[in-house]
Amino acid sequence: MPKTVQSMMAEANAAVAKLSYTEARDLIAKGALVLDVRDGPEVEKTGKVAGALHISRGMLEFRADSATPYHDKTLQKDRPVLIYCASGGRAALSAKLLKDMGYAEVYNMGGFKDWADAGGATERALDPGM
Repeated sequence: MPKTVQSMMAEANAAVAKLSYTEARDLIAKGALVLDVRDGPEVEKTGKVAGALHISRGMLEFRADSATPYHDKTLQKDRPVLIYCASGGRAALSAKLLKDMGYAEVYNMGGFKDWADAGGATERALDPGM
């Protein structure tokens, strides 16, 4: 049976824990990588979580796989990764993808607005990224 967005979201949400603001803040303080998977114009318009690495959802597989010339060395399979997007959907799908690729500890942070509204540190992106 073909997959639908609804079935893929259910699968991703079942496989990946969604963090509260406090849980995310604590993991960041311990050195977890924060990953923004929104598109460049979204990041340029709103900014991003302070210190976050921006890789658009469309490039994630290539940037996460060390066997490709596009690999981003910041992504390490043994480092916790916290992923967010605008509302949490792309973050859930991205987190499941990284788990499927062998990343050990991956979490869904939800949406950028949730982080900012909770008082999380943000910054303006200097480069909108890929």
